[in-house]
Amino acid sequence: MSPFESLTLPNGSIIPNRIAKAAMEENMADAAHAPSPALLKLYKAWADGGAGLILTGNVMIDRRAMTGPGGVVLEDESNLAAFRTWARTGQAKGAQMWVQLNHPGRQMMKGMGQETLAPSVVALDLGKHSKLFPVPKAMTEHDIHAIILRFANAAKIAETAGFAGVQIHAAHGYLISQFLSPRTNRRDDIWGGSLENRARLLLETVREVRAVVSPDFSVAVKLNSADFQRGGFDADDAKRVVEMLNDENVDLVELSGGSYEAPAMQGSARDGRTLNREAYFLEFAKDIAAIARMPVMVTGGIRRMEIVQTVLDSGVAMAGIGTALAIRPDLPVIWQQGTDPRPELPPIHWKNKVLASLASMAVVKYQLARLSMDRAPVPKVSPVKALLISQFKTARLVRKYRRWMTSSAS
Repeated sequence: MSPFESLTLPNGSIIPNRIAKAAMEENMADAAHAPSPALLKLYKAWADGGAGLILTGNVMIDRRAMTGPGGVVLEDESNLAAFRTWARTGQAKGAQMWVQLNHPGRQMMKGMGQETLAPSVVALDLGKHSKLFPVPKAMTEHDIHAIILRFANAAKIAETAGFAGVQIHAAHGYLISQFLSPRTNRRDDIWGGSLENRARLLLETVREVRAVVSPDFSVAVKLNSADFQRGGFDADDAKRVVEMLNDENVDLVELSGGSYEAPAMQGSARDGRTLNREAYFLEFAKDIAAIARMPVMVTGGIRRMEIVQTVLDSGVAMAGIGTALAIRPDLPVIWQQGTDPRPELPPIHWKNKVLASLASMAVVKYQLARLSMDRAPVPKVSPVKALLISQFKTARLVRKYRRWMTSSAS
């Protein structure tokens, strides 16, 4: 099928083509942690660029639990007008725009100054960088149910704001992914142990979200194809979870992989091996698409039209593109015109894998910042320069966040 053929979802809504702008964390919220003018400008570039589906970066369901400072928070209707503008901006040229809802669990920096929750008391293992993250507190039954309700509340507000759907983030080592993995979920109650128990938080969240939104509002899940860590969530687990999701009203499953400890979503395994340079998770996705009753999307390293076509020919319904759209936001339009520019960032081969991962994210964020200022991306920016800028910005935003939390508590 053509990448520019429409896709009808199980709920009957139609995505105009098979190319999705995948989620990338922007850290561009305004002072109230709502969508800022810079963020709107960035999404206008993607709306103009021709993707059929636009997924937001992390939108947090709880201001006390942030994947990073400067993140957008959606926990009440106090900033509803800004979210409505964001939805209109992203969907102005016919794309569907979905809000990616997330809770970081243990993957929240210590400097944020907030209590960190997780399934179990298992700290991040990042070598000498582990001290940047606190040892988490094991969640109580009350904590778990409160999180489920927060996901549902955020989804309901997203629909009110005019978005076409939400994506529940259950990948990349964030909270729901932590529950799914036996490495991080060592509970002995109904939320841990067997895969059925470890998947309970995801399934209950999907059900609660589905119960509060309209039938034609899309509900999607982002799932790891694997954690790429020994003893973690693996490909067989992913298949079984998708089989469980087959019985729920899920409109699309996006497959990715990895976590902060093993950043496979950036093309690296835990042991430092480089994954395939494009469509990292395609082999997993092909197997899962064969048993999934909902459309499957794969994300990870795609930057060429021929790879998009390979993805679709394999039986996967959509190709998710992140970094390439940070360099060329108009890539779908360019492809449709018959040009294939193959945007790419130079690989970072540093011995320190944690710093290399941070630099990779910083280089992407450098491109996003330039797009938000109507400036051309600079793919060959020095990773050292990008990392230093990112660290300076993070420190500033952390101070700003802590002041915001203090003022909102008074």
